[in-house]
Amino acid sequence: MAVKKRGTVGVVGLGIMGSAFAENLMAAGWRVVGYDVAAPRRRALAKQGVEIVRDAGEVARQAAVIILSLPKPAALAATAQSIAGAKAPRRVVIEASTFKLEDKFAAEAVLRKAGHVLLDCPVSGTGFQAKVKDLVVYASGPTAEINKLRPLFADFARVVQDLGAFGNGSRMKYIANLLVAVHNVASAEALVMGMKAGLPPEVVYEQVKVGAGSSRIFELRAPMMVEGRYDRPTMKVSIWQKDMDVIGSFARALGTPTPLFSATLPIYAAAMSTGYAMQDTASTCAVLEAMAGIKRAKMKKKTRRKGSS
Repeated sequence: MAVKKRGTVGVVGLGIMGSAFAENLMAAGWRVVGYDVAAPRRRALAKQGVEIVRDAGEVARQAAVIILSLPKPAALAATAQSIAGAKAPRRVVIEASTFKLEDKFAAEAVLRKAGHVLLDCPVSGTGFQAKVKDLVVYASGPTAEINKLRPLFADFARVVQDLGAFGNGSRMKYIANLLVAVHNVASAEALVMGMKAGLPPEVVYEQVKVGAGSSRIFELRAPMMVEGRYDRPTMKVSIWQKDMDVIGSFARALGTPTPLFSATLPIYAAAMSTGYAMQDTASTCAVLEAMAGIKRAKMKKKTRRKGSS
């Protein structure tokens, strides 16, 4: 049975997260109008049913609500200018990316001057979680606008939190992502210790998962670490480096100590410099394996010999 159309929503930025938003919204009955600067993404989402248009300004002309999922501050600035220059009626724009506060406030000023409303709504979750609508939206901005959009949020996210004044959503996201950074490297560290001790990585994963040391990030990323395959990214290392810079800058501005977060920085930097930039951040496991002198094939042979004696 066909799903009744619920209205039109725009999505600008059709990468890992934006494409998941678009696909879930279409499945829920929304007409989705989209744009991305990358032609392969435009073609891929057109095949999924997104109505691709020529630029972000055209998205604004067709959709009263627009979701932005962008990789860099420059993309946010350019998109805000494009929407503002479209001369469209009042639009509500949901900014779902992770950027520094000054970048968000600059975009908010541009859109407000053009008569639009920008909501600061970064999401917490991986690309895999986005596909199954297992996201938390840290919404901030006018409460009335957030409440109006709750039905739309519910079609691509699990929870929507209203954190009050514009910018509080980003502040909360920085805190959440600090924990993600630490838990990801801690997960890799634990698995590498287990492998070095002669335990199969799948055994370490299963036993940690049911014990007190598990975390949501461990449950999401450790399976990739067990497999030793990172080429189906839910968060690319190159994109994550932007988030790390945002968190670090925020912490320094506050004057708050971040010893554990800071300890992860060289591990992510090593992933960037050793060929994992476009792969998943779970590849920190490969970095630590190399540091530990672990070679998977040899480790498996050694484990089998031990098990057969």
